[in-house]
Amino acid sequence: MITLPSPGRRFALVTETYPPQINGVANTLGQLCRGLLARQHQLQLIRPAMGDEQPGSNRQDNLHERRVRGLPIPGYSNLQWGLPAGRALARLWRKERPDAVYLATEGPLGWSALRTARRMGIPVISGFHTNFQQYSDHFHLGLLHEPAMRYLRWFHNQTLTTLVASNTQQRELSRLGLHNLGLLGRGVDCERFHPTHRDCELRAEWGAGKDDLVLLHVGRLSPEKNPDLLVAAWEQLKASSGSPQLHLVIVGDGPAQDDLRKRLPDAIFTGPLTGAPLARAYASADIFVFPSLTETFGNVVTEAMASGLAVCAFDTAAAHQHIQDRYSGSLAPPAHDRVFIENLRWLTADQEGRRSIRLHARHRACQLDWSSVVARFERYLVQAAGRQPALAQAVPSK
Repeated sequence: MITLPSPGRRFALVTETYPPQINGVANTLGQLCRGLLARQHQLQLIRPAMGDEQPGSNRQDNLHERRVRGLPIPGYSNLQWGLPAGRALARLWRKERPDAVYLATEGPLGWSALRTARRMGIPVISGFHTNFQQYSDHFHLGLLHEPAMRYLRWFHNQTLTTLVASNTQQRELSRLGLHNLGLLGRGVDCERFHPTHRDCELRAEWGAGKDDLVLLHVGRLSPEKNPDLLVAAWEQLKASSGSPQLHLVIVGDGPAQDDLRKRLPDAIFTGPLTGAPLARAYASADIFVFPSLTETFGNVVTEAMASGLAVCAFDTAAAHQHIQDRYSGSLAPPAHDRVFIENLRWLTADQEGRRSIRLHARHRACQLDWSSVVARFERYLVQAAGRQPALAQAVPSK
């Protein structure tokens, strides 16, 4: 049976981060927005004003951007909390009522959008893009863990569906008491991230010869990303390596950057990269080192795989979903640092194994295109639009 495309709808997407900001949530939201616009839907993109921007509206074809006021997130000067905007949203939605609302973030802006949509009877779905419940340990906020989890459970269980990035996250959130979970997944652009972008001149700038190995790490440099293991793994590799020569390149920035520069004086820090420079950095390396345990997905894992790198990661999120151990990458049980380091040592030592893994990694990544993810996202929104949620009797004030 042929499924005809649904007629264009109006959807509202509420998020506290969006391109050109550099993070997995912004990247995902950018892909989803572009995909929905290509399917002839009308979009209201509601987000905090960034940098020198002022709150206000901007319309371009089927995209209506509504920028609201925000406050910087401590430790992340380039990110903001969106301030509550219930009155502005009510005015907008009375004039241009969306068929469904998608909440990408759970901060004050997302809370006010949830409250407003429920009062107006507009169907709402949400996405769980960041593992806030895991961050409390890294930022010494243990006393706030339970209150934060109660809020997250309340927030997401008020929506018709909560979309998640991976099946491991789906199981974890179900265990924590979130209901009506749906698997969305993530894609990767296998034309942008491609082994042919390998650049010998860039490798030479890194000091890497033809037969040297470049270990690459890409991501936010922050305590919740487990940078201590990156340091420990590199130190142990240097202490035990013979040949080939090893080099470490770190792409990104964040609150742990200064500390990492002191602890890894021989590493190359590029700062944040996007577009062609990022694709060139991936393809010019050999092994991708990813010690994080707090990912909802980890787009950088599939970007590295698409670029033909051998990934060393923990068996969770994107790595769990798309890597077969010792076939298309190497996986360590979560929190087993010794196994992680042993896997990395094996990848540096076994040239034939590494070559095979890189080929299989690229093959697997090429099966993950964004168009299927966008189509799945569209189906969730259309299904929500066909349902009329019960109006909230009482939505707690913040």
